[in-house]
Amino acid sequence: MAQQVSLGREKLSCSICLDILKDPVTIPCGHSYCMSCIKDCWGKENEEKTYSCPQCRQSFKPRPALVKNTLLAELVEELKKIGLQDASPDLSIATPGDVVCDYCYGVKLKAFKSCLVCMASFCEQHLQPHFDVAPLKKHKLVEATSKLQENICSRHDEVMKIFCRTDQQSICYLCSMDDHKGHDTVSAAAERADRQKELGVSRGEVQQRAQDREKDVKALQQRVEAINRSADEAVRDSEKIFTELIHLIEKRSSEVKQKIRSQQKTQVSQAQDVEEKLQQEITELRRTDAELLQLSHTEDHLHFLNNYPSLSRLSESEDLPSIDICPLRFFEDVTAAVSETRDKLQAVVTEEWENISLAVTGVDVLMTQAEPRTRAGFRRYSRQITLDPNTAYRRLSLSDGNRKATRMEVDQPYSAHPDRFVYYRQVLSTEGLTGRCYWEVEWSGTAFIAVAYKDINRTGTANECVFGYNNKSWALKCNSDGKSTFYHQCVSTPVSGPPSSRIGVYLDHRAGSLSYYSVSDTMTLLHREQTTFTQPLYPGFRLPNTSGSSAELCELK
Repeated sequence: MAQQVSLGREKLSCSICLDILKDPVTIPCGHSYCMSCIKDCWGKENEEKTYSCPQCRQSFKPRPALVKNTLLAELVEELKKIGLQDASPDLSIATPGDVVCDYCYGVKLKAFKSCLVCMASFCEQHLQPHFDVAPLKKHKLVEATSKLQENICSRHDEVMKIFCRTDQQSICYLCSMDDHKGHDTVSAAAERADRQKELGVSRGEVQQRAQDREKDVKALQQRVEAINRSADEAVRDSEKIFTELIHLIEKRSSEVKQKIRSQQKTQVSQAQDVEEKLQQEITELRRTDAELLQLSHTEDHLHFLNNYPSLSRLSESEDLPSIDICPLRFFEDVTAAVSETRDKLQAVVTEEWENISLAVTGVDVLMTQAEPRTRAGFRRYSRQITLDPNTAYRRLSLSDGNRKATRMEVDQPYSAHPDRFVYYRQVLSTEGLTGRCYWEVEWSGTAFIAVAYKDINRTGTANECVFGYNNKSWALKCNSDGKSTFYHQCVSTPVSGPPSSRIGVYLDHRAGSLSYYSVSDTMTLLHREQTTFTQPLYPGFRLPNTSGSSAELCELK
């Protein structure tokens, strides 16, 4: 029934408005249209004008009479009764982006299937012969696709049914006898069957990786939740600590203020007491001075002689503090002391702020990335490294652009420098390394391939200076007899692995991982050290007393 309804819509649709015919009329060529549609198409009637059918382009002159087609009108009404009119607009009509039927004429319907033998796409109506006709039943039908032309050989215009394994491409049978003659060829179906088996394995790998990634996502989400909780707690705790510190400073500020005001009050009170006594003495002296002045003007000699002795005799002054005439500086020392405290506190805060900042930036929510598995993967992290002549022991010769160190029997013309190793045949690089880094070393004789902090001693004992003998350096000793040993803090660890004259060194500074690899056709792990690095690491060499020893930093292109 669905096919019948679809067929009814196609036959009873107006090719102008693409909808069910309304007041259908049939013109002389046999095509039918809605009366209003054909009238709009032809416009006003004009005896001089030629009219044509919108579908077949047959011309008419004069304009044909438009008479309602009663049979079509009745058929439309009948189809309306079986639900055609109530149905939603016909979804079988092709729209832009749809695969269209190659056999539809006029209004193109949406293709339902594509045939890999016919190399064409069919709507449901035109596909029916593939279900009814015996030879067509054997054709291969697939979901409608617009890529059928990709299966056609551009050179011979033939269907490509053969796969060339030599050139890994699809070809037609003419190609197999021409450009691909003698190649390993099979049918496309056979190749598909083999690839289908591989697909199953690939799907398993993809599904396994997807499961692993889902676990990673879950773990990462848990880490994010944990870091959010931890960050909130750190913010609360740090705010509390800083608030306590602020309160302590405010308390000390208040105490200093109170002490200053108390001392100010005491000193001012003492000064006022002294001032009052001084004022009293001044008053008494001025009274005496007035009496003496009056006495000096008397004409009575006996009165003068009788009173002068008592008036001229000054009473003893009270023992009062002396008032120094000097710059008035009283509480300036307090200001200086507070300023000194401020400067010390700023210095402490600045110094400790670096530690706080490092602690904050050291937080990493992401899981440590796995080490590469191939040499190509390691070389993504390769670094250009050179040796620092200012650190080289005087019997080490640097060459090849300061990348190679060679043990010598005589002193080299190096100038004095505080960074130079004085007692041991060692040299450090110019560059300090952090992050993820990789480099390779070619060695001969006996060589220590090391990394060290820059502040490693240059003039002390072996335990202070020698690579691998202290907590500031790590070293792999390579011997010409094929035996290797790893050293750190005077602890030696035998290393097993195939001997190689080239050693790869991989550093993941943040993860605290240092790995040594034997490099040949493959990468073989010799030793991995897991620790915590607190400073940048400087690659270096030690070439002990073995004639002909050398070590060179390789250029990795």
